[in-house]
Amino acid sequence: MNTCLLQLTDSHVCMPGTRLYGRVDTARMLDTAVTAVLNLKQAPAAVVITSDLAESGAAAEYEVAARAIRRLPMPVYLMPGNHDDREQLRKSFPDHAYLGTGTYLQYAAALGDMRLICLDTVVPGQPHGELDDARMSWLAEQLERYQDETVILAMHHPPFATLIGHMDKMGLLQGAPELEKLVASYPNVARVICGHMHRAIDIGFAGTIASVAPSTAHQIPADLDPDAPAMWNLEPPGFRLHVRTHEGRVVTHTVYSNQYPGPYFFA
Repeated sequence: MNTCLLQLTDSHVCMPGTRLYGRVDTARMLDTAVTAVLNLKQAPAAVVITSDLAESGAAAEYEVAARAIRRLPMPVYLMPGNHDDREQLRKSFPDHAYLGTGTYLQYAAALGDMRLICLDTVVPGQPHGELDDARMSWLAEQLERYQDETVILAMHHPPFATLIGHMDKMGLLQGAPELEKLVASYPNVARVICGHMHRAIDIGFAGTIASVAPSTAHQIPADLDPDAPAMWNLEPPGFRLHVRTHEGRVVTHTVYSNQYPGPYFFA
């Protein structure tokens, strides 16, 4: 059977009873995404949430998010983003022992015939991301250890320019060239999956594919003018499926989390 890792990202759950920007009901939209996951014809082996689970990293926000996450029967792996708080994330999810106690919140997890490696890119108090020597050394050790397995590398900030200027200014501002060189040495890295950008984006990277999943809430418009203003919209929210086939390849699908008419049989 094919092994599927489902990626949710950037839910930005707010304080109970509030909406993001006064309009976006992020808690309801995360719950809708979870319902869509539960309605999939083939259940994923695991779910990874590539960060920004909460809007401000407050305990009350994580409590709301946890109610939705607890509906998922498969393992769920959490990561920190620039809107998250590492220590509060650990406190709010004490049953997620893989979150550890170290300075950085990063780990590796077995997913059947795949290996998920989650890399922490957070700079506390800042919107951009960085990979310093310590994090790069840790990743190098993990890639060497799991070089005979199909690896999905997950991180919050994408290690490439997306051409959305206001978002790239708070992208991965340190360590991207070093990461690309390192990943290029390990052809078993089948995907580098990211969040942060609030839309589906893909690029060839280090001999593999680096991709961003859409948000479960609001999206960032595809305005590629480098001087475009910071904007958001309510394009359909969604998530991604990363599926390892019997041949060892990884196929990625984008799935929208809203309900739509159909399916209908072709006449």
